[in-house]
Amino acid sequence: MKFLFDDGSFSFEALRAAGYAVYSGADLGEVLVTCREIPEGDEEAWSARWAATAARIERIGRDALAAGHRVSAREALLRASNYYRTADFYRREDPAADAESARLAKASRQTFADAAALLDPPARAVRIPYEGTTLPGYLFLADDSGAPRPTVIFHGGYDSTLEEDYFALAAGALRRGYHVLAFDGPGQGSTVREQGLHFRPDWEAVVTPVVDFALTLPEVDPGRLALVGMSLGGYLAARAAAFEHRLAACVLHDGVYDVHEVMAAVAGRAAGGAQDTEARWLVRNGRWTFGVSGLDELVKASRAYTVAGIVDRITCPTLVLDAENDQFFAGQPRRVFDELTCPKELVVFREAEGGGEHCHEGAMLLFHQRTFDWLDTVL
Repeated sequence: MKFLFDDGSFSFEALRAAGYAVYSGADLGEVLVTCREIPEGDEEAWSARWAATAARIERIGRDALAAGHRVSAREALLRASNYYRTADFYRREDPAADAESARLAKASRQTFADAAALLDPPARAVRIPYEGTTLPGYLFLADDSGAPRPTVIFHGGYDSTLEEDYFALAAGALRRGYHVLAFDGPGQGSTVREQGLHFRPDWEAVVTPVVDFALTLPEVDPGRLALVGMSLGGYLAARAAAFEHRLAACVLHDGVYDVHEVMAAVAGRAAGGAQDTEARWLVRNGRWTFGVSGLDELVKASRAYTVAGIVDRITCPTLVLDAENDQFFAGQPRRVFDELTCPKELVVFREAEGGGEHCHEGAMLLFHQRTFDWLDTVL
């Protein structure tokens, strides 16, 4: 689904940024005027133009807040956070040594934190105990009654951030009366940048401490706890649910069977196509988030990321989502679904309805409608 660019990666990331407009994460005009100044495949221009837009919108938010206009401030700061994330997206050659990447990531976190304090009720920043350290999270509450409600534990994937989790799922959940506990696991967001924690295939070692933490919260209904994982999180959540049986439901957004298959294919593209923006980014981001030194090591590390021989251990009802034009995991959701032995459902999002892209970017309302209608029924 081409959007503003011929470059497939630029098109997808622009659509991703614009799609969050439904939850105050973007404004279409701002996306259009930003993208028209970016030449095809020019990653430096991408970063510079999105950063400039983010800074301009942040100033609007800061001025509105100083003048006491809380709603205007919240909306502008939410957009700025998403734009800062987008500006940082391709800066993956050496993030640890890239001062601008660090600045953009920090600005995305700070603008979101300031907006989160203006939500009604305000989001609660939390630190979740994990193997001698903590993982950053937000508890988003549907109301301030303190009454236990069905709660979604949510994490992203290969390149998600905690702040993006609000637009990707939490905002839609809150409208429907769900609490959401979102977090960055190893390899994601600030955990890799500030703590040096990298992805691990045994994701149950991550989710089980999060479930432990969730069950200490009086707002959480312990009998109605669901896990949702996005993108690579479709593998991570499936792996966790195979071993963590206190979950009442699981959503794989989308289903991922074997990450190695994708990495091996990307390796071939990266080796032979210097102009392949997507493959180049996938390798650079993987080196950083997996903590490996090169392409061969990344491909080797990805071998452990498969649900083969594991997915049939999931016992809770599971929803597997699929995207007709998924550029990363085509065909894999069906393989996951076929090997599930628990109560299950497969939902395919079609190109003709606007939801055919990876993780249904650009179709947030349709994605949330189908996901939460299923959760309403199951829970």
